Amino acid sequence: MRIGMISSSSNPTPRLAIQIQTGKVLDVQAAREKFISEGIQIQPISSSLKSHIANADRERESLGELIEKVSALVSTDLTHLVFDEDQIKIETPIPNPEKFLCVGKNYGAHLKELASNALLNEVPNECTGFIKLNSVIVGNNDEVPRPHGIVEFDYEPEVAFVIGKPAYRVKRENALDYIFGFTLFNDLTAREIQRQEVVSGTKFWTSKNMRNCGPVGPWIVTTDEIGDFHNLNVHCRVNGEHRMSLNTSGQINKPADIVEHFSRYIPLCPGDLFATGSDAGTAFSQPNSMDLYLRPGDVVDITLEGIMTLSNPITEEMD
Repeated sequence: MRIGMISSSSNPTPRLAIQIQTGKVLDVQAAREKFISEGIQIQPISSSLKSHIANADRERESLGELIEKVSALVSTDLTHLVFDEDQIKIETPIPNPEKFLCVGKNYGAHLKELASNALLNEVPNECTGFIKLNSVIVGNNDEVPRPHGIVEFDYEPEVAFVIGKPAYRVKRENALDYIFGFTLFNDLTAREIQRQEVVSGTKFWTSKNMRNCGPVGPWIVTTDEIGDFHNLNVHCRVNGEHRMSLNTSGQINKPADIVEHFSRYIPLCPGDLFATGSDAGTAFSQPNSMDLYLRPGDVVDITLEGIMTLSNPITEEMD
């Protein structure tokens, strides 16, 4: 299942939605209200994805029943229930996770390029990470203003996963049972500020937490549909030009390792996000890096091959 949040000009309140086929989106709440108005009872389904994940065991049957009833409708009955993607806005799926943890230095080749560009002082022997603030999370097609004075504005395509149920002191062999699904993340970074933070010994509070520098989405793909998440291909393009690719087989710490490591002492909650890192190939490591850094007018596309694309335009920061 590909599940997320949508809004529209006629109904700007974000609400739960499912991509029922490529380019077609089901408004879950609108569909439930239609059936209830016709005397068909369907148990409550959360209006937000975060709440739905927390209640997934209870709501899974209701959601399946709803989808089954919608699939039986003729096309004339689908008005105001199913929309073309260009008719609605796909919101970021979880704008308010309790925790958004980003695992860094998680691909061997990326470790080498960090070290060769003065962005690494140590090689970790276990999962290491930093925090992305909720205030920087945005969704598909949301604008990202490049901050005034920043010229080394870089892309980092990543796969992220979503915690599906409370997890504390989970063992690796059971860890995948606690993952709800996977999505895309672009860890936009101001490299000149990151370099200063490395020198000062601080974590990346500023370089990776500038306004709108956390695009996530567009959908969460549940674990039963994603396939082999240890072998996912992700591509990054800028203005249609290929910049880099990665395959999740190159991760040093796999999702199960990450859940086990962080849940040792941190209770994880439904809706928590974990970014799994990027590989070599970002702009800063290239000999013509100044030509590749993001500028106002650029559009960055992060694609999970065969599944979905997260797209964001870069704009000039307004005063």
